[in-house]
Amino acid sequence: MKYQAHKIVRFSALLFLLLCASAASGAELKSRFAKSEHAKLHYQMRGKGDEALIFVHGWTCNGDFWRGQLDAFPGVPVIAVDLPGHGQSDKPQVEYSMEYFARSIAAVMRDAKVKRAVLVGHSMGTPVIRQFYRLYPEKTLGLVIVDGALRLFFPREQMDQLVINLSSNYKLAAPQMVDGMLAPIKDAKLKDEIRSAMLATPDYVAISAMSSMADEKLYAKDLINVPVLAVLARSPFWSGDTETFLRSLAPKLEFHMWDGVSHFLMMEKPQEFAGTVQGFLATNHLLRK
Repeated sequence: MKYQAHKIVRFSALLFLLLCASAASGAELKSRFAKSEHAKLHYQMRGKGDEALIFVHGWTCNGDFWRGQLDAFPGVPVIAVDLPGHGQSDKPQVEYSMEYFARSIAAVMRDAKVKRAVLVGHSMGTPVIRQFYRLYPEKTLGLVIVDGALRLFFPREQMDQLVINLSSNYKLAAPQMVDGMLAPIKDAKLKDEIRSAMLATPDYVAISAMSSMADEKLYAKDLINVPVLAVLARSPFWSGDTETFLRSLAPKLEFHMWDGVSHFLMMEKPQEFAGTVQGFLATNHLLRK
């Protein structure tokens, strides 16, 4: 009887903690749409408040790539955006520049009544949130770089050739490129899921976005004066001076290089990633009520 009573007490305590966490995080994850200049934008939101943690996906991905994070920040409003051209957002025939994506995030913030945010950008999402900071420094509390670059991965000529390859035969070039990104992932189900989602993005969106990422003006060396967290997957793409270079742009940098993960590290290790972001927020006193 004592053992059963002990189990009941433990279960009740666990249930109470879960209910508190659910209530603190806003309980319900809501799917919403915002109006932007060219498109209706889809986003998911949990909680509400003037300040939020906003997740921005990478090239040809969507907001669902952040699903492992949307329950991980009790008491903090969280938003996962489908950038225009991706996921459930509209896909107009326009130029998909990093600035256009950044303005779209601002439109989502207006709809969600969020005034300031810590922005988390994966891959292409990194130059997107960097551009957001340039356009809206007063709305930017901090930035989180997730295996993304603040300088060109390759020389401009190679970037231009990549765009040419995608433009000339997208059905062949895009799967090859995606498969290269996914090669280190050991979870076959996760790999298939990511591949399907990325290849579902329209070719004109993917080509335009890739072309925009090759624009050298994006990688000007103006300082980022808000706190920055960088979480990168160790790979040959990152040169030995990566941390030094990032510190030259972001004086308030926290830097991590993870082993044994792929480009999609936040999906492979969601708890570890969330814990790293939570620590960054706490250290810099961000999103605290």
